[in-house]
Formats: sequence, C-alpha cells, structure tokens
Amino acid sequence: MNKTRALLTSLGIIFGVASVIAMLAIGEGAQTEILEQMKLLGTNNIIVKPIIEQEEEKLGEEKDDKKEQKRYSPGLTIADARAIRKLVPQVEGVSPEIIAETTFLRNGLKRTGRIIGVDTTHFNDAEFHVKEGHSFSDVHIHRHESVCVIGYGVRTKFFSGDDPLGKQIKCGNEWLTIIGVLKERIILEKQIKDLGIRDYNLDIYTPVTTMLLKFTNRAFVTEKAIRSANAEWNNNESEEKKAGENLFHQLDRMIIRIDDSKYISEVADVTRRMLQRRHNSVVDFEITVPELLLKQEQRTKTIFNFVLGAIASISLLVGGIGIMNIMLASVLERTKEIGIRRAIGARQSDVVTQFLSEAVAISLTGGIVGLILGIGISYGIEEFAEIKTIVTGSSIAISFGVSFLVGISFGYLPARRAAQHDPIEALRYE
Repeated sequence: MNKTRALLTSLGIIFGVASVIAMLAIGEGAQTEILEQMKLLGTNNIIVKPIIEQEEEKLGEEKDDKKEQKRYSPGLTIADARAIRKLVPQVEGVSPEIIAETTFLRNGLKRTGRIIGVDTTHFNDAEFHVKEGHSFSDVHIHRHESVCVIGYGVRTKFFSGDDPLGKQIKCGNEWLTIIGVLKERIILEKQIKDLGIRDYNLDIYTPVTTMLLKFTNRAFVTEKAIRSANAEWNNNESEEKKAGENLFHQLDRMIIRIDDSKYISEVADVTRRMLQRRHNSVVDFEITVPELLLKQEQRTKTIFNFVLGAIASISLLVGGIGIMNIMLASVLERTKEIGIRRAIGARQSDVVTQFLSEAVAISLTGGIVGLILGIGISYGIEEFAEIKTIVTGSSIAISFGVSFLVGISFGYLPARRAAQHDPIEALRYE
C-alpha cells in the first residue's frame, strides 16, 4: 500500500548490501592476486642475490690502515649452493642461476634474449614444467654438454609449425641442441613490472656448468673485469655501478626451495649465517623471502578490507534501524486493524508472523536490489580503477543471509508489540 515509504525504508539495506558485496569482491580479488604473485615467485622459496659489500663506520673516526684492508670474499658461487643443499636441513633443493644477455639466431631470424645457466633442480618447480622433450640430467651437468631447454615464447618465434626437439639454435657464439620446451606461463605486464620478474617464456636454459665454461664465468679475473671494476669503484654513475655489482660473483641468484613453509624463517637465518661465514664475514649478498613479503602485503590488504567492510556494515545497521522505525510507526497506524483481526480469531503468533514477514519482505527486496547494484559496482571498480574484483557465491549467500537476519532482528520488536495489543483497547483506538 505504501510503496514509496517501503522503497525509502529499504534504501539503507540496498546500499549496505551493495557496499558489502563490493568490499568482499575487492577482498577476494586481492587474495587471488596475492596467490598468483606467490605462484609466480614460487611458494616456499628463498631468494639469495649478490650485492655490493655493506660497510659501516663512525663519522669523525680516524681511519686505520689495517681496518682499510678489504676482506676477501669469493662471492656467490656454485659451491655455496651445493653447501646449502648438503648442510641446511629442510632444504628441498637449491637452484643456482647465471643470467646473461645474448642474441638468439636461427634460419635468418635474430632477437635478443636471456640465456640462463641452471641445474637439474630448477625444473622440479611445477611452474617450470617441461611440456615437450625432457630437462637436464646429471650427465648433461657433469659433461658440460651444449644442450638447452627453451621457453614457450622462443618456440613460437623460432620454430613456428616445426618440432624444435633435436634442432640447434645459436646463442651468442655457441650452438645449443634443444632437448626440451617449457610449458607456457601466463604473465601479465603488470605482474612483470610489480614483481620485478622477467618473461620466462622468452628465456633459454642451459646447464650451469656449460654456462660457466662457454658463456661467462665472472670468478675468473680478466682485463675486461678489471676495467669494469675500476669503473664501478671510481665512478658514481648508476649504470657502471649496476654493471660492477655482480662482477666477481659466479651466480646472479640462488633459489632455495623449502619442503615446509613453517621452516622458511629459520632456514633463511641459517643460510644467512652460513654464507656470511663462507664469505669471510663479508655481507655481499641479500636474502629475500617472497612468501613473507607477500603475506605481509596480504595482511595489510585484509585489514584494509576489514575496515571497509565494517564501514559498509554500518549502512546495514542504519537500514535495519530504519526498518524498525517504519514498522513501529506501521503498528501504531494499524492498531484498529490489529484489534479487528484479534477479535475475529487471530492469535498473537498470527500477528507476529504478519508484521515480521512484512519486515523480512522489505529487507530481502532491498537485499536483491543491493546485490545487483553491488555486482555492478564491483565490475565498475575493475573496469575503471583497474583493481581486480571477484564476486563469489559465498558473498551472494552472505548478502541474502544478512538481509534476512536484518529483517528478522529489527522486525521482531515491532511485530511483538503489535501482537501484545489488547483487542478491546485496539478496537477503541482511532
């Protein structure tokens, strides 16, 4: 009978449910994005990278010639990787990586790319699954064989419509025989930029020993290395400093895979102390735990979403109070109607059911409209704000559940008050 009043009453529920749907969608999208990032960086992984030695001294302190003598460090080497794999408990595998920029050449087609020196443990990660052929074996590693596993993007660019297995591709000045092709990894440009990772589909992988023997071994001091070192130590230009940063380190990074994530902090600490001892107390490396960083980011987003959800829930509270106020006014307006119903045989439970069902109807109708509006807002946020949102079945169920509970909770008091009217007094009411 009072459509406008019912609509205005349900506005609080409509905007409350829409806000909750949108907040849950943002939270689910953030959760999915975090999991995708963890998957790209590798779950249960610790990353060790070489850096310039960290130095510390007090201002105004007189320099001591003995203190000025630099301590020798062999840098990050394959020996470090083998020692970690052998001595540190809970380590499932250690994958050393040597990365070099080079050119790929085949059948007149040429492009720049990265060749990565790795060992057999690198392909134990499910994300580096070999789709065609096979990965390296210990024989390939020990014999320094000129073989390689190519990324899916290299296959499509150089071997379109052709089987690459057994064929050769020229990397720099060396010809490598292809023994495997990795499965395609879907990596967005945003993920490459945000996570600082490369497009693995365009890489070529060769045994780490082959890489050291035929491509680059920075552990050997050469005239070129000395010139690069001088450029790094005598100039403040960022490019030269960047070029000299990994100068005498054999490895560009190590990926340490842990068998159980609960030990990841302990293994990182043991690894740090072990490397510091092997490097003669020279801190020329840094250890990063992607999972911990991402979990911290996840917790921050969870707190943020919780706060937004709490703010959105206030709309539901206000909407529920609005329903209660309107129903109380309705009970007052319809006192004579209540008296007539009671006089012709209606029980108190019948009156309670009548007014409670009206409150629930208003609340559920508002919930349905709010659900549609919330889904629209979620897609609008994803489209225009470029924030990933996911509307799940659980969020829809929660919305309907909340709408129903609001109707029951805030409709019960007016319904009970209506049922407690004395029939005779209600009939006299004007």
